[in-house]
Amino acid sequence: MHIKIADKKIGPGQPVFIVAELGINHNGQLSLAKKMIDVAKQAGADAVKLQSFVVDDFVGDKKLTYTYTSQGKQVTETQYEMFKRVELTKKMQQELFAYAKRKKIIIFSTPQDNSFKTVDYLCSREMNTPVIKVGSDDLTNLAMLAYYAAKGRPMIIATGMASLAEVKEAVQTIKKHNKKIIILKCTALYPTPPSQANIAQIKTLHKAFKNCLIGFSDHTVGSTAAVAAVLAGACLVEKHFTFDHNLPGPDHWFAADGDDLRLLVKQIREAEQIMGNPRLVLSKEEQHIKNIARRSVMAARKIKKGQKIATEDLIAKRPGTGLPPKYLWKFIGKKAKKNYKQGYIFKKTDL
Repeated sequence: MHIKIADKKIGPGQPVFIVAELGINHNGQLSLAKKMIDVAKQAGADAVKLQSFVVDDFVGDKKLTYTYTSQGKQVTETQYEMFKRVELTKKMQQELFAYAKRKKIIIFSTPQDNSFKTVDYLCSREMNTPVIKVGSDDLTNLAMLAYYAAKGRPMIIATGMASLAEVKEAVQTIKKHNKKIIILKCTALYPTPPSQANIAQIKTLHKAFKNCLIGFSDHTVGSTAAVAAVLAGACLVEKHFTFDHNLPGPDHWFAADGDDLRLLVKQIREAEQIMGNPRLVLSKEEQHIKNIARRSVMAARKIKKGQKIATEDLIAKRPGTGLPPKYLWKFIGKKAKKNYKQGYIFKKTDL
């Protein structure tokens, strides 16, 4: 199975689709968001992702607080204040979509506020998002998933905090309208400690959802988990991304910066090469090594035509261009077809 996002084909045999998750790390600043898009493009990411929301449609209790680490300190503030500070207006989002297209990098967004108006806007002619991403917090919002699925765009769903039964329910809901689904293994801890990354669950998801693609939403520090996910079969990797670890906000300190993202992309591409071809077929380069490193059946000394060949008459030496040593015993006790010089490499016609 393959799914196309914009001009990129995703699935078995295709390069891993790498998404730099800008999220809210632009801090609500258009200029910073553009710089992040530039850096993501230079790092080799295939796409960047935003979060689209109207705070008043997203946070019900304006007194609900959130504590996070920022600039080396613990910060507590209301969720309303935090999200209001990073909210992107429709005009800003439209400008960022246009900017990313000019830079030739795919851009899409998560409609984060449970408002059908936001996904309608993202799927409008002005925005025309090529894919809809659903965060872990909305996986069980089945009415919303059905509405999103009916838009006909490929859907990426994250599975943080979810049981396998909840993932199945979400997939079944989406499949009634749309079969283009990418499921992301995700742990909803920010950051995720290595002991809770559970990359092995990617294989579990592959077994449970044979008609879906499986990827990885990476909240760990560094790129080890992302590379492990690729080796486990992830076709998409999403990584939280920041322009500067020292910027104020909840995600900056553990997200990948430009250098981290470049390294992640490099290591994923190397991992793809290392995985290589599952079929045991020799490359031209290894065939050459085989010819010079393997051994062939050789005449250990002169052998006369009609002579009964003894064990002492034969030896296995390099190169490997003749009969392999497993044929040596087929000559023992047989009469030589012709005269053989010392060092002669035996061929099948000599049997």
